[in-house]
Formats: sequence, C-alpha cells, structure tokens
Amino acid sequence: MCRIERKSGEYKEGEEKRERRIEMGLKAMGGGGEARIDKLKSSMSRSRMKLWMIRATTSVLLWTCVVQLTALGDMWGPRVLKGWPSCFSQESSVNNAVSVPLVPTLVLPPKRVYKNNGYLMVSCNGGLNQMRAAICDMVAIARYLNVTLIVPELDKTSFWADPSEFQDIFDVDHFITSLRDEVRVLKELPPRLKKRVELGRVYSMPPISWSDISYYHDQILPLIRKYKVVHLNRTDARLANNGQPLMLQKLRCRVNFSALRFTSQIEELGRRVIKLLRQNGPFLVLHLRYEMDMLAFSGCTQGCNNEEVEELTRMRYAYPWWKEKIINSELKRKDGLCPLTPEETALTLSALDIDPNFQIYIAAGEIYGGERRMASLARAYPKLVRKETLLEPSDLRFFQNHSSQMAALDYLVSLESDIFVPTFDGNMAKVVEGHRRFLAFKKTILLDRGMLVNLIDQYNMGTLSWDEFSSAVKETHAYRMGNPTKRSVIPDRPKEEDYFYANPEECLPPSDESFSSMEALR
Repeated sequence: MCRIERKSGEYKEGEEKRERRIEMGLKAMGGGGEARIDKLKSSMSRSRMKLWMIRATTSVLLWTCVVQLTALGDMWGPRVLKGWPSCFSQESSVNNAVSVPLVPTLVLPPKRVYKNNGYLMVSCNGGLNQMRAAICDMVAIARYLNVTLIVPELDKTSFWADPSEFQDIFDVDHFITSLRDEVRVLKELPPRLKKRVELGRVYSMPPISWSDISYYHDQILPLIRKYKVVHLNRTDARLANNGQPLMLQKLRCRVNFSALRFTSQIEELGRRVIKLLRQNGPFLVLHLRYEMDMLAFSGCTQGCNNEEVEELTRMRYAYPWWKEKIINSELKRKDGLCPLTPEETALTLSALDIDPNFQIYIAAGEIYGGERRMASLARAYPKLVRKETLLEPSDLRFFQNHSSQMAALDYLVSLESDIFVPTFDGNMAKVVEGHRRFLAFKKTILLDRGMLVNLIDQYNMGTLSWDEFSSAVKETHAYRMGNPTKRSVIPDRPKEEDYFYANPEECLPPSDESFSSMEALR
C-alpha cells in the first residue's frame, strides 16, 4: 500500500505537467486557440470525473468483498476489525493468524415456525425442584398451545425468601436456544405488551391442579387469544401425570434433563465437590429432610423436646397458607408421613449394611436440633460431610442466603452419588429419583417409612433382635432400589399415584429381563 500511494502521487504530478504543455502549444498556434483550450479542458475534466467514479466504484466493491470475507472467515474477522496496517510483512500476518483461537461453531436446532397464538407468562411457586417440574410442564403446555413462553419467574415469597432470578440458577441462553425447535421462548414481552402488563392490565389466574392437556386447549387457549397475554401463577402440579400425548411427555423430559442446565458457576462448583468426594472413595448422598420448615409444616415432632414442639407449632400457625394446623404427630408417623429422624436414619443405613467407612454427604439445610440430633448418625458413620465442610467459606460466599442455588449444588452431587437415599418423598427426592432413573437406573434407596418406623419401634422395645430387624429391612427394600418399574395410575386420585418426574417411564432406557422378573415376584 506504501508503493501504491507513492505511484498515485507521481501520476497526478505527471498529469498536471502534460496539461501545461498542451495549453502552451495551443496558445502558440494562434487564432481559435483559446476556444480549443476551453474545449480540451472540458474534455479532460470529464475524463478525470469518469476516472474518479471508476476508482470510487472499485473501492466500494473491494470493501464489500472484505466485509463479506469478514463475516465468513473467523481468521479474517479480528484482523479486519482491528484495522489493517498500512505496511506489514508476511511474518507479521502469520503471527497474527496463529494468535487467533479457533472457536467451535455452535450448532443450533432449526427454529420451529408456527402461527403464534399469544404469550404465556408463568410465576412458579415453592422450592427449586417444585419450580423445576413446573417449568417443564409450562414448556409442554406452551408447545401444545402454539404460544410464546416468557422466561418463567421464580418464587421469592416462600419460606426461603430466595431473591434468585431464573438466570441466577439456570443457563437462560441455553434454555432458550435448546428449545427453539419446539417453542419460542423470550426473556421479556414485546415493548407494547410489556407496558400493558406493567400497568396491571393482564389476565392472571392459577390453573386447575393435575389438569389434562385438553383443559389448557379448551379453557386457557381462548383466554390467550382474547387477551394476547395470560399470566399463570401457582404452576406446581398443574399438568396430569398420565394420559398425556407421548410427544408432550418426552418434551417434559427433554426440558428437565437437557434444557434446564445450571449456570456455569454452579456447575463448576458441583464438579469440584464431586472431585473432592471421589478422591476419598465412594459416597452416599443422604437427603436428610429434617429441617425446621419441614417439621413445622408436617407437624412431625418425634424426638423433639417440649420447647422444640412449641416452637414448631408456632411456626406452623405463622404461615396462613399452611392449612393443616392441628396435627397428631404420632399418628402421622405411623402412617409413614413423617421424614425419618437422624436416629432412625442411622439404624436404617446400618440395617441395609451400608459400610461405616462410606462417605455420607448430607444434602440438606440446617438440621433441626443440631449436633444433639446428629450424634447417633455421626457415631455410626464418622465420615459425614457437607458442602460447607468440603469447601472454603469464600467458595460459597455468593450462594449464601440463596437457598435455591445451594439446592442446585446438592442436586448435582446427588445425581453423581453411588447411592442416593432420601428420608422423605419431597420434591427434590422425587425429581432426583427420576433423573437417576434416566441415568440408567442409578441406585436410589426408596425408603418405606411406614414399614420402617414399625420395625424400628419393635427393635427399640426388644421384640426384634438386630439380625431379625436387619433381615426385615433388607427384605422390605429388595425392590426399592430405583429398579425399572411401571408408574402407578390411580384414576381420580392423582396425588396418590406415582409422580411423573419420579418415574418418567416414557423417556427411560429400555428395561431388561430384570423388569419382567421383578413384576412376576410382585
């Protein structure tokens, strides 16, 4: 380019000299020379104009080609955007090329094209896994109704008061792009509709629990078409477990097992915890649901002193949406409706011959009663660990006071454990159970709490020896290890049938001969 600029200057100077010689020659010719000079000047001016236009057009074409090459070539892009050097050597261009990293091309699924019937906003309620299942349901509903889904809003008013937004827990861009071949998902409404919602002009309602997809087609879709935007609140357990189109059942699984990916910060911390655990051998994750909120909600007070019973009762009355206030703890426990206590859990794990040297990772919040209640479990299994003991306080600084983000970390560790044992069938227990079933039926011990508390009481009273107690516990749980099984269907009683997310059989790997033999034994 240096040479080109120099030659261009020489060419311009030569043109000016030629013009002066021609003008002097015409003047020497005498009569009519001035007219000829003017005519010749005009002709030369037009020639220069044409030449200028050719140069300008050529420059535009060249820059157009460069821009096109920039869009097509990763190697060209950075160099063009930074500006070409006026003069550069071949060596410098090679060095620049080597320094540019090769970025793998992101392959996106083809965008699904459909006539948009309107927009669906949803507000989830409950803890992390309750909201997770609700999100899966709402994606399936949006797909069936051919509407645009707005990224769900998470619960911030529950007992945990977690202020986390969707993007604080889940990879929102992955969520949107991974589902683009099924449903259009936006981070927010278009401006005109957003303003209407901000002014409070939006149709909001809770859908009916355990509804068939036909309910959404017949009742909700007409509302979306009428109002353009419908807001559904309290979205947990709003789509029936069974009887739904196979396409929707598989989509619920796809959202749960693929689209709902945690943020890179949560994923990275989860990998660190798992690596630390693996360095010390196999580990069992114990979802010990013996936290203050669960005990107050359920009314289960086994092993609590009088002061603790009064505290839990006061808490139950403090939350008006916890409808059950007067609870018989002993009766509820015998019916298998209470989480196992830490003492009962220690006896159960020992009866199942869980190695005392096994690492036991406690996936839970603060255990009610603290060290006093955990003493028997710690004696039986001295390798008790938690995320707080494995990591430095600085590692968890950004997760403090964000219960859903802490639960997400426990979720990742639970998936990777050698054995998963929930002591209560809450939402995390169910969703993790189903995810582990999807991962080739990883071992999940599903405790029969009604049978267990009966056996434990007999053992404590001395009517059963240890060998008899252990043998009975093993026999009771022989086929409660996350084996392949049919999801139970109880017409007109959806709360009592198997939860879809605990056993999403439509999405699970084909069962082997053990499934048939197990069914025969039953």
